[in-house]
Amino acid sequence: MLVSREWLSQYVLLDMPLEELTERLTMSGLNLEGVQPFGDDTVIDLEVTSNRPDCLGHLGVAREIAVLFNRPLHVPAGQPVAVSEPVGRSIAVRIECPDLCGQYHARVIRGVRVGPSPQWLQRRLQAVGVACINNVVDITNYVLLECGQPLHAFDYDRLRGREIVVRRARPGETIRAINQRDYSLTPEMCVIADAERPVAVAGVMGGLDTEITPATRNVLIEAAAFAPLAIRNTARKLDLHSPSSYRFERSLDLNGPDWASRRCCELILEVAGGELLEGSVTAGETPPKSGPVIVLRHARFQKVLGIDIPVDVVARVLRQLGLQPAGPVEGAVSTWIAPTFRRDLTREIDLIEEVARIYGYDKFPHDVVVPLCASAKSQRERVVDRIGDTLAALGFYEAVTLSFTTEEERQWFQPRGELPVLAVEHSSRKQENLLRQSLIPSLLAARRGNERHGNFQVQLFEIAKVFWKADPSRPETETEPWMVGLVTGRSFHELKGVVETLAQRIAPRAELSVRESDVPQFTPGRGAEVLLDGHFWGWMGELARSVAETIDLRDTVCVAELALAPLEALANFVPRVAPLPEFPAIVRDLNLVLDEGVAWASLERVVRQSAGPLLEAVTFSGQYRGRQIGEQQKSYLLTLTFRAPDRTLTSDEVDAAQRGIIAAVERELGGKLRG
Repeated sequence: MLVSREWLSQYVLLDMPLEELTERLTMSGLNLEGVQPFGDDTVIDLEVTSNRPDCLGHLGVAREIAVLFNRPLHVPAGQPVAVSEPVGRSIAVRIECPDLCGQYHARVIRGVRVGPSPQWLQRRLQAVGVACINNVVDITNYVLLECGQPLHAFDYDRLRGREIVVRRARPGETIRAINQRDYSLTPEMCVIADAERPVAVAGVMGGLDTEITPATRNVLIEAAAFAPLAIRNTARKLDLHSPSSYRFERSLDLNGPDWASRRCCELILEVAGGELLEGSVTAGETPPKSGPVIVLRHARFQKVLGIDIPVDVVARVLRQLGLQPAGPVEGAVSTWIAPTFRRDLTREIDLIEEVARIYGYDKFPHDVVVPLCASAKSQRERVVDRIGDTLAALGFYEAVTLSFTTEEERQWFQPRGELPVLAVEHSSRKQENLLRQSLIPSLLAARRGNERHGNFQVQLFEIAKVFWKADPSRPETETEPWMVGLVTGRSFHELKGVVETLAQRIAPRAELSVRESDVPQFTPGRGAEVLLDGHFWGWMGELARSVAETIDLRDTVCVAELALAPLEALANFVPRVAPLPEFPAIVRDLNLVLDEGVAWASLERVVRQSAGPLLEAVTFSGQYRGRQIGEQQKSYLLTLTFRAPDRTLTSDEVDAAQRGIIAAVERELGGKLRG
């Protein structure tokens, strides 16, 4: 935000050194970006945060200076002299989309003389980087930069039907803006129209057909309040941004349009002549004259800041900031009414912050004691930390990727099938404009980038949100769930071990199981759905070679995507102590031939149920298909670990358990021991 020091001096006395002025503004929250001389003037560049639209005009900055240096603030009255003819006879205003436009003010000035602006006006506009057009347009820009409220001037005689209609754009409508470019409009956009056509994109830019020219004699002045989100969406979709749209996006003072309209007409009469018709034609709701009522407990200053601030200082600061007391300012509690131009003031802590920044943080003792409470990590934070530590120990690197993806990348991995996409329409996102529905495509793109730089064995993980629906009424797990994504060059068998380790480290009492998956991006027979305590947890599998070739990956890749919510629900961080085994284990390998349709999960279940209490672990060691076994058959190689807690096992005991396993596999699964 560029402000002119000479311009500011119209509203507040600036007899302090420039360095002191800029330092105090910086310490109060208006950060100094730079200072530039402009003739006899000095231009100050200030950073204005998005919650302070009141400082997007010289009056707002002047108010800050007046409070900081305890000076009176002079605000122009904005009381133009009007003739007795009511403006309602010359124009009608109608709002058809109250959700997009809350209020609209129209005033008419007849008999203006359009020409160059006076030198004082040109000098102030040029100082802050605004080109001069003509005296009428320059005044609308001047008032915008004075108070932050955008305005627009129409050539009244070019408005058809003597009517202003604020409505949604109709399908197929277009407008040529004052930048002489044509724009296609859509029904979610708000337009200002006359009786026949759009004459302005509401809150963004006016139309060329009704712009002010040297031939203009009668002028209609617009001042309105538009919905910030609608203006933001329109500006982004049209790639058309302006000083007006920048301010409307930030929720302006609802009482600003009336004063700005009167002030604009006052200055036009001064520099362009003419006569103002009496009153204004107003449509929409009448805004409240005051903001919320806030109760301030003065003891909270010591509690929050560590110092006491005198009540009279508190009262002076709040009054100069525009707040009004709702009762006597004395005792332990006072009540204040916030002004409508400070929409960021809603709570007691807001008032404490306002007083603190004006009082001066430099006045706080360096050794002041502020009572603090130790914070504790949430369950999600603890789970995320444990996941990161575990995966880092297993050789994975954490990746942070964009939440946006392209349509091409979205097709790389769709375990949930074809879901409706959530797209963002913005000029900076022509390609990657889709909110991702899976973490895997982003991680695959990162792996491809590593391969192209010679890093072929990189293993990546990411913990982030995916986006399935835009429905705030539904729980997070159904709309924007947190997921854990894994991409590795290890085998499917090794990836399963990684997933099992994750479950064991976070939810040691939960039972992990898998079942066959039909995700089309997996190699047939090497994809699985993962369940935790019988509830769906996610997917893991080997990426089909056709998919890897589409992505241009050199090596075979395995991926996993797991939901974070089940881990949060089942997490148990209390360590369990178990004694080390005192007796040796006996390990046996079995090679079993089974029908093609028998899954590993079924075989593991039968083995565990039939082995008896001596079985400590059953591990998948390999799989074979070929001519040495029958068609539509396969063999599983599994490793069995037997151990007794109180003695050394004998071969006879293990042989008996092994015979029971083989018999159960033959009986329940139709399998046999491979010869």
